[in-house]
Amino acid sequence: MASFPPSVNEKLIARSRTVGELLAPTSPFDKKCGRENWTVAFAPDGSYLAWSQGHRIVKLVPWAQCLSNFLLHGTKNGANPASTRLPRQNSESGQKNKPCEHIIDCGDIVWSLAFGSSVPEKQSRCVNIEWHRFKFGQDQLLLATGLNNGRIKIWDVYTGKLLLNLMDHTEVVRDLTFAPDGSLILVSASRDKTLRVWDLKDDGNMMKVLRGHQNWVYGCAFSPDSSILCSVGASKAVFLWDMDKYSMLRKLEGHHNDVVACEFSPDGALLATASYDTRVYVWDPHIGVILMEFGHLFPAPTPIFAGGANDRWVRSVSFSHDGLHIASLADDKTQDGSVYFWATPRQVSSLQHLCRMAIRRVMPTSQVKNLPIPSKVVEFLCYQF
Repeated sequence: MASFPPSVNEKLIARSRTVGELLAPTSPFDKKCGRENWTVAFAPDGSYLAWSQGHRIVKLVPWAQCLSNFLLHGTKNGANPASTRLPRQNSESGQKNKPCEHIIDCGDIVWSLAFGSSVPEKQSRCVNIEWHRFKFGQDQLLLATGLNNGRIKIWDVYTGKLLLNLMDHTEVVRDLTFAPDGSLILVSASRDKTLRVWDLKDDGNMMKVLRGHQNWVYGCAFSPDSSILCSVGASKAVFLWDMDKYSMLRKLEGHHNDVVACEFSPDGALLATASYDTRVYVWDPHIGVILMEFGHLFPAPTPIFAGGANDRWVRSVSFSHDGLHIASLADDKTQDGSVYFWATPRQVSSLQHLCRMAIRRVMPTSQVKNLPIPSKVVEFLCYQF
């Protein structure tokens, strides 16, 4: 997984520096599982980093304290060094306003992580909402973990307690994503060829099964307004779903190999997809056209080569928070399970781009093209440079 800081200066990006590294631990079990570091995730408010460090363990690290440790003890940090151990919260009486480290044993290999936060005014979609086992408050922060055995476990980040154990997938849960609107709607993508929609405010009730993929589903992502879901998978699949009607909007075609990651831009106007064909495509999701193409192999490979084992599989993609940059992660043949952190120079986005983002947050492409404005302005608003 790759993720940008709040803003980046493209002229200075080559001067990025390493600020820290979390080293994977030695196996605490008798080869129960290996150093499979499939994913990391930041909490929406930046308070925690969740690290799937292998050996079925997830480490919840208070991010501010982690950065302080990097400054005090150097860039390298072992998984559990005694000299730099962060305070751990061992009871429910611990203060929520003082983030504490937790070590979570998930019971199986962890393939996916996702943070979710609650907004009280967002009610459950369940008809019978008179009684629920869990009452999620405004300060609630949850962590969902997707496991090798098809289960999804939901944890309270502040206490490290297991809250829910969701069991319906029959294969690996490859990806998880929460709706950004605070409704605690969770979508899971699995190798069983389905996406499942869960309502955590209804005690984890499974609301819907989304079918359409003919092979493994690798990833999924919500649009910023939670109205559209993108799912990607094997056999070049990129699907867009209407999350109000739980129906498929369209299928995007263009990749030449399995598509394994996707993410919407902060204003929802763009969609980036990463594929084993060595390419990252940037789409207009509202009309289904490719606007930009980036590659990890030059010149661009032929479709036959791109569809095979080309040693440049792109595994992750992420937009910067200002929507101007994209980070992608490709195979480099290192599998030591460690996590690296980089600091990049910052700058303020242009007023033009800020205005474009404000408009695109509320207007799809079709409405922008109907505005009574010059064609050049329409092209700019539609990211057609």
